[in-house]
Amino acid sequence: MAEESRIFPLSEQGVEKAAVLFRDEEGALKETMILSALQGLMGTLTGDDPDEPQTVRSVVGDLAFFAGDADNDAAKELIRTANTPLLAAISGTAEQQERWAEQLDAVLPDSRRTTRYAIKKEPDVFDREQLRGYLDLLPEGYRIVQIDAQWYPVCMKEEWSCDFVSNFPDADAYEKNGLGFLILNEAGQPVAGASSYSYYNGGIEIEIDTHIDYRRRKLAQIAGARLILACLERGLYPSWDAANLGSVALSEKLGYHFDHPYTAWFQPQIVRTAKEKSQHG
Repeated sequence: MAEESRIFPLSEQGVEKAAVLFRDEEGALKETMILSALQGLMGTLTGDDPDEPQTVRSVVGDLAFFAGDADNDAAKELIRTANTPLLAAISGTAEQQERWAEQLDAVLPDSRRTTRYAIKKEPDVFDREQLRGYLDLLPEGYRIVQIDAQWYPVCMKEEWSCDFVSNFPDADAYEKNGLGFLILNEAGQPVAGASSYSYYNGGIEIEIDTHIDYRRRKLAQIAGARLILACLERGLYPSWDAANLGSVALSEKLGYHFDHPYTAWFQPQIVRTAKEKSQHG
């Protein structure tokens, strides 16, 4: 006989409870991908009770976040069934985060700890004139285009570019709620870009990447500047979470400031290809 599940989708009341559990020691909720789920815009929210959860999980794209009681059986099930490459527990007190760390290590022995880097959320920090100046670095013969229904399937075909759009179920959903730009080379082929990995009320989470053959040419800096300017024009905040120190350095060139490192758990066996993400969408 199959074991009965201990986890449930959250009701409206449960979402309100989860919003409290996901706050940090200062009472802030800074992770925009958690906001996307709490606002019912992207991803899923589950917990150990639909209405009064004590343990919760948010999943958007490739990231799962945990909060609340890490010591019950539901916490283990939430970790085991997350099915995402990256998992983290960044909410609650330091003691609660440490308990989640111990559970993640125990439940996912084949995963490895990795360091990610939180970037400060500072709405008034950007120098628009400087960002516009970066656009002048675009190489001769290259051009910038906005990602739309035409470019959605093109992005989905390539490993390096699929995350520009893969969290949106189709081109129409991206055009309605996403925002992004591609840099095209002289042949009209995408070689770099910046886009909304996710969105929430009032902003986006930025995804930037460059084709491996075109790196170290300031293309990521140019694409990032174009996207940030577009966000500012629309009254959106371009949130940034850095996967490595190179991403931190790029963010600082564009006007951001480093906040703090945090630990995530990486499951390499769950990394999905562009084809798999296309089929999933």
